[in-house]
Formats: sequence, C-alpha cells, structure tokens
Amino acid sequence: MDEAVGDLKQALPCVAESPAVHVEVLQRSGSTAKKEDIKTSVYKLLNRHNIVFGDYVWTEFDDPFLTRNVQSVSIVDTELKAKDPQPIDLSACTIALHIFQLNEEGPSSENLGEETENIIAASHWVLPAAEFHGLWDSLVYDVEVKSHLLDYVMTTLLFSDKNVDSNLITWNRVVLLHGPPGTGKTSLCKALAQKLTIRLSSRYRYGQLIEINSHSLFSKWFSESGKLVTKMFQKIQDLIDDKEALVFVLIDEVESLTAARNACRAGAEPSDAIRVVNAVLTQIDMIKRHSNVVILTTSNITEKIDVAFVDRADIKQYIGPPSAAAIFKIYLSCLEELMKCQIIYPRQQLLTLRELEMIGFIENNVSKLSLLLSEISRKSEGLSGRVLRKLPFLAHALYIQAPSVTIEGFLQALSLAVDKQFEEKKKLSTYM
Repeated sequence: MDEAVGDLKQALPCVAESPAVHVEVLQRSGSTAKKEDIKTSVYKLLNRHNIVFGDYVWTEFDDPFLTRNVQSVSIVDTELKAKDPQPIDLSACTIALHIFQLNEEGPSSENLGEETENIIAASHWVLPAAEFHGLWDSLVYDVEVKSHLLDYVMTTLLFSDKNVDSNLITWNRVVLLHGPPGTGKTSLCKALAQKLTIRLSSRYRYGQLIEINSHSLFSKWFSESGKLVTKMFQKIQDLIDDKEALVFVLIDEVESLTAARNACRAGAEPSDAIRVVNAVLTQIDMIKRHSNVVILTTSNITEKIDVAFVDRADIKQYIGPPSAAAIFKIYLSCLEELMKCQIIYPRQQLLTLRELEMIGFIENNVSKLSLLLSEISRKSEGLSGRVLRKLPFLAHALYIQAPSVTIEGFLQALSLAVDKQFEEKKKLSTYM
C-alpha cells in the first residue's frame, strides 16, 4: 500500500467516538483508473488539507492523476446534524471514502404487456444517475429530515447483518413522506436513493430505482388492477434477486394504490380498489424479507391511506413548507448559481443567516444586500419549495429580460415576483 495511505491512517485514527466524515469522489465518466489508485491520491489531498469548515468541494487539483480521472472530491453532509458550519479536524475523524461514476443513460420504461394494451407501469433508473446529481444538496429542510432518513436505512442494514429476529423486533423497510404538494417529497425520495447508492458503493455495485406509475396500474377492465400490481412486483422481485444491487421502490401518491378499505366497503370506492390494496400489502410483506430493498412512498392526503399500510411504514415523516430560514438558504443557492453563470454580475459576497446573527442584523455596506434577502425570505413564507425554485426564473422573465443584471436589481425583481405570486394565489382561491 502506498506510503501516503499509511501516513493518513496514522493521522486519522479510527476512534469509535469520533464522527465519520463522508468524502464523495466523482470519477470522470471516461476514466478507467482503479479505485485503489484514486483512493491513494485522494488521501494525499486530504493529508494536505487537515482543517475544513463544513462541507467542502475540490474541483481543481495539483495532482495530474486526479485532474485526469476525478471530477470532484466533496466533503459532504457535515451540516445535517449541526445548525452552523464548524471547523473539522480531519485528523480526529474517521474518513469514509465513496468513489462513484454517474450513469448517464436516463430512465427506461417498465411495460406490462396485456392482451388489449401495453401499460407503462414504472420508470427505471440505474443509480447513481446523472439526472439526480446535486439533487440532495438542493433540498433544504428546517428539521433533520435528511439525516433521519439516512440513519433509518443504515439501521435496517445493521439489523439485517446482525440477524436480529424480525418476529421480536419488526421493521418493514417502508418510508412514508407526507405533506402538502410541492414540498419536495418525491425529489427527496429520488435524492435519498442516489445518496444511499453512493454511501453504500463498497457494499452494492449499483442502485436500482423503480418509480411505480400508480395510476396506470388501475385497469379499465374489472378485477385486473390487483393482477397488474402483482405482475409489477414480480418484476421488482427479479431486480432484488441481484444481491449486488440496492433496490429502491418509489410509490408516489401512494393513496391512489392504498385507498382506505373502509371507504371501499362502504361503497364509496369500487371493490377492485380493495383487491389493489390487498395486493400491495401482500407484495410489501413478501419483499421486506430481503435486505437490499427500501420502499419509499409519498402522500398529499394521508387520511385516505389504508391504516394497514400506514402501520407498515417504519418512518412517517411530515414534509411541510419551508420556514423563512430555509427559504433564505434556497434563495442564496439560487443567487450563487446565477452569479456563477454571470446572469447576476458582478459577483458579490452575501452573508449567511448565521453571519447576520453574529453582527446583530445591523445594516452596513457589507450586510445591506443580505438583510434585503432576509426580508424577501420572510415575506415568502407560505410558498412551497417548488414555487420558490421557480421564482428566480420568473423574476428575470417578468422584470429584467436582460443578459445580465446587478444583484441589487435582481433582488428588487425577486421581491416583485414574490408579491405577484401571492396575488395570483389570492385570485386562484376565489375560484376554488
């Protein structure tokens, strides 16, 4: 083993109490370099940079080998459980290194051929997918949602590895994210699948994400829907049988497949819906025995979900609209992107909320723009994450329409776009 690795092992002792620092290494798509060689070079890089402040990304390297073979080296997820970025001494931490390449092929369709029609039952990605790169970091929450979900899956693997008796302690590998539309539930499921595929790359060679098209599984032919659900899960079982793959089953708007059976029996829903619910529950009970599968579900209206399905969910996580603090972070990331692309020009440094707190929110030449952004964030409360991510585009389209704009001009436009969004919401509500 290279001498540098030995040096790093001495510099970074394996202390059980010390936190693990996760380092994600994105290998270039055309690179054929061995992971061990990349690992050695990355350890050399980390040896030269012992102290980092929160998450950090290298995209340029002094080492020609890294330049040829690596797109980025990222210290990630240090802020999931810490509200404020803290200096991290890598020599006091255990380093968990994850080397991966992105699959750029895009999704394929899973078809269920019937005598009368060909039903597109699901979309299928091989992970990690280029389409989901950066999605995890773009999702901002006020509570420790992301760290809780990561911890949950790691615990399911630990319990499986240790052969914990599932008759004594039960877990079903089912996650239910619920809340109003537009809060990022589906995006979080996809980002979680991508993150876990990278995090567990030493254990599983790749990930599989199957997003079930719930509505397509309801056949126009009486009593066929339950059979279609069973057929879909048989395809999923084939993927699970590959023990080198970590399989994620995403059921968006799960209430459409698991409508409460009490309502069905009362005659409010067709009896075919009962067969669908029974089929879904049966299939979940069958695949939960496998250690390489996680079922991710979302719902906008949890009161319509069958109680037996809700009981099977190990985690029931509410995802609500972002607070002013979360909105500030979302806007800040949008502004950084527009400055990087020189749509906002010239580049100006904005203070974080933590930095504004440290100076007591006093206005001066350095803090003026950040305080304006904080004010816009406060008046944006009540808007969904989906809308917030659109607002910078709408601000430019409606109020700027120029190749570049100063940050002062852009913030004025953003403020107007927020006002307009609330006006439109008010008008829409009068028709509903």
